[in-house]
Amino acid sequence: MTADNFIKALGIRFVEVSKTRVLAEMDAGPEHSNGNGAVHGGIYMAFADTLGARGAIMNLPDNCRTSTLESKTNFLRGASVGKLVGDCTPVHVGRTTQVWRTVVTDANGKKCAEVTQTQIVVQTKPDDPVTQRMQGLRDGKIPHQ
Repeated sequence: MTADNFIKALGIRFVEVSKTRVLAEMDAGPEHSNGNGAVHGGIYMAFADTLGARGAIMNLPDNCRTSTLESKTNFLRGASVGKLVGDCTPVHVGRTTQVWRTVVTDANGKKCAEVTQTQIVVQTKPDDPVTQRMQGLRDGKIPHQ
């Protein structure tokens, strides 16, 4: 498998991206398993972190960037390799922090994990390349892929 970033390596497909919801899918394959046919818990965490960060990006003020400050995962059930769906919504969108909750379900709609993460909002210079990329995503100038 070759990919130019972790989101592509996981195979995340964004279905809906807005200030109030991020919905995405991915196909967890054998490379995402724990070696016993079940999806590795770290995949749930990485999937949810990606969605929470994307939601935070959608709510960033100008000349700001975001990073995950804290993340907590409740593992509710194991899933066999296959389709995962992540549905992420804001709990709090503030000036310096945002809190996002992602529910990860399997192909049958059964809840596998619930992840709550805190994103920090950091003021940067307008020419910061990471800030420019995040604002490009926020403003629709860069596609969500």
